[in-house]
Amino acid sequence: MMTILDEINANKRLEVERRKASIPVDELKKLPAYKKAVPSLKESLLSVEKTGIIAEFKRMSPSKGIINGKVKLDDVVSAYESGGASGISVLTDNKYFGGSLDDLQRATSLLNIPVLRKDFIIDGYQVHEAKAYGAAVILLIAASLSVEQVDRLALLAHELGMEVLFEVHSEKELAKVSSNVDIIGVNNRDLKTFKVDINQSVMLAEKIPADFLKISESGISNPETVKFLKKHGYKGFLMGENFMKEADPGMAFCNFVEKI
Repeated sequence: MMTILDEINANKRLEVERRKASIPVDELKKLPAYKKAVPSLKESLLSVEKTGIIAEFKRMSPSKGIINGKVKLDDVVSAYESGGASGISVLTDNKYFGGSLDDLQRATSLLNIPVLRKDFIIDGYQVHEAKAYGAAVILLIAASLSVEQVDRLALLAHELGMEVLFEVHSEKELAKVSSNVDIIGVNNRDLKTFKVDINQSVMLAEKIPADFLKISESGISNPETVKFLKKHGYKGFLMGENFMKEADPGMAFCNFVEKI
């Protein structure tokens, strides 16, 4: 039976082939951002001057539908940065999340903190795209990739001067980790069922090798949960829906930060 993740990946393969035909890698390399250095998310997450939160700009999702289609990206990401976000996550998948590469390019042009391209990256072409549109970090999802793909795509990201967030949901997926990964994120949401369980982060905390910085993703809505996860060694927290569902996501972020 095909899961939503299978459907997304199948659509992504078709999408990537269309984009390759439209804008070859040689053209991407000509974009100004391709040659620019980008800030380090690892350093930002460890900075005592930051919150450890990677705040996400997300208009919609397959499980929730429209989350917030009214706010402007400029206002939201700028408020996140001024409120102390360690990084910004920008969805670039259009069909399922309502995002775009234009969103990524706009965010990176406005911000000084690292920006993560959050998408279902399955092909090296998408890594070149991420660089060309200003991303400091790419997301590699274990559930979508083989061991060889994780290693190859992570190595390419490093060659282009970007960092890699490797996302896992289980110990089996954690076994796909590459030495070229910088950060391991435990997604509390099962991408095959979309069920959320914060205990995934707790269960995997001690299984993640100590040389990787680890973050927790999804389902975090309570400041106490952040404090709890810090006790399990988590240095970062990727949060989107909790802020984006509010009329003023930037204000929601600042209110949350005051409580941690």
